[in-house]
Amino acid sequence: MNVSTSKTDTGSKISVSGEVDVSNASGLRDAIDAALEEKAPSIEVDLSQVSYIDSTGIGVLVGGVHRAADAGLHLSVSNPQRNVARVLDMLGVSGELGIGE
Repeated sequence: MNVSTSKTDTGSKISVSGEVDVSNASGLRDAIDAALEEKAPSIEVDLSQVSYIDSTGIGVLVGGVHRAADAGLHLSVSNPQRNVARVLDMLGVSGELGIGE
């Protein structure tokens, strides 16, 4: 998994590529935490290049949404590949992650 962060007009964009699983989800958590520490009003996690995500990675995303809300910030997930979107839908977290907003 690779993670990169860039600034946008409204906050931060975290671009993720590869597979997100228990062995590397901490890297995604670190990127989300850094964006939250910067108080970016809007944080987008772009999953367009993620081919697989396991429950640990999904937990990091859901936790990030909750921590952002607690801080008065907004975190959403965008552009999941079809297979990733299907898993998020099956788990019932797509709405919570802001997919399709």
